Amino acid sequence: MTSEQKALYGKNPSELAALCNELGMPRFAAKQIARWLYVRHTEDPLVMSDLALRHREALAACTRPILSAPIQVSESVDGTKKYLFRTTQGAYIESAYIPDGERATLCVSSQAGCRMGCKFCATGRQGLQHSLSAAEILNQIVSLPERDRLTNLVFMGMGEPLDNIDEVLRALDIITSEWGWGWSPTRITLSTAGVVPQLRRFLDSTKVHLAVSLHNPFREERAEIMPVERAWPIAEVASILREYDFTHQRRVSFEYIVMSGLNDSSRHIRELCRLLDGIKCRINLIRFHKIPGSPYFSPNDEAMCRFRDTLTAKGIQTTIRASRGEDIQAACGLLSTEARTND
Repeated sequence: MTSEQKALYGKNPSELAALCNELGMPRFAAKQIARWLYVRHTEDPLVMSDLALRHREALAACTRPILSAPIQVSESVDGTKKYLFRTTQGAYIESAYIPDGERATLCVSSQAGCRMGCKFCATGRQGLQHSLSAAEILNQIVSLPERDRLTNLVFMGMGEPLDNIDEVLRALDIITSEWGWGWSPTRITLSTAGVVPQLRRFLDSTKVHLAVSLHNPFREERAEIMPVERAWPIAEVASILREYDFTHQRRVSFEYIVMSGLNDSSRHIRELCRLLDGIKCRINLIRFHKIPGSPYFSPNDEAMCRFRDTLTAKGIQTTIRASRGEDIQAACGLLSTEARTND
């Protein structure tokens, strides 16, 4: 293996065509390679039997495998599984597989760590190691033992997807294109803390659902727990979203981790209604999951229901998201590989 060897998995048709041209292969071979990669999930050129042997050998000489199985799995009492992967740069990432009746969702990571620094999030505490390549993002799905059972993907794992926009869009293109996996965009949701410079690009480039991490409607209060607010205010995010149509297949939701005495008062409800006025959306309330050293606490069930019902009565569809995998540190805000990173 040489330093010039590149991964085949993650390349789009135009890149595969350019590679075929470079190696003296017919242009139609790019489609054949794409079928092996994204339909059969095979990245070894030597088994691509509809290519000429000399072309298979040429491909094998200049490319390297990228897909790898998870190195560890933890299983919750509720059936959720947390998978640990090692990245090509030697860092670690986690993905959460969440079965729920006929629905099976995978929570995918886009970065090893995260640089957003949200105070309620274990991933944010460990800082950013590196952004993942499209192939490393896709590997979490392709190499999953339950791959063929998946019905939905959520980019809500480690990292801020819009902080890795190029590779995330590349991965989404492979997942949703006819030449790729052929998934409907309606099976996918991407979550962001509100990276404004990349938000329009994401909305214009894809049709997947959007989830915005909100957590407090007041600027100074939100900035205390989410430093991203100082660079890109949530009010600016809301203003952009009003320009888009979320009345048909595509949805936008706002994620709201409820912290007792911090963001669950009647004035927060009033400000949420003002902030989200004119946006057809829903709010997903999430119980705060305790992380070591955190000063925050989750409200009791009665307070959560009261918060939900008040928002619903004011015209915003609001649900309480069920917590899954908390006992294996797989629930919202708990994914972290800091201990391994510091080994």
